[in-house]
Amino acid sequence: MDARIYRPAKTAMQSGRAKTKHWVLEYERQDRTRRDPLMGWAQSGDTRRQIRLEFDTKEDALDYAKRHKIAARVLPDHQRRKVIKSYADNFR
Repeated sequence: MDARIYRPAKTAMQSGRAKTKHWVLEYERQDRTRRDPLMGWAQSGDTRRQIRLEFDTKEDALDYAKRHKIAARVLPDHQRRKVIKSYADNFR
C-alpha cells in the first residue's frame, strides 16, 4: 500500500485558496483503469483510490501513515510566488 502526502495547489478556476490549507493523504493507483464498453467510463477494481484523508499538518498525516503501516512519500509543498506590480506598470 503506497500513498502520497501533499498539500493541494490552488485551483486555476477560482482566485481563492480555500482548499489549500490542509495536507492530503491519497493512495497510489494499484490497478489499471479500463474503459467500460457500454458507457465509455473509466473503471477500476481498486477501491482505495477513492479514499482521500485531510489533515491539519504534515506531521499528523505522517503519524497516521506510520500508525497504519502505510508506506507514504511526501511531495514538496507548493509555495505561492508573489509578483509585486504597480498600476503604472500597465502603461509602460
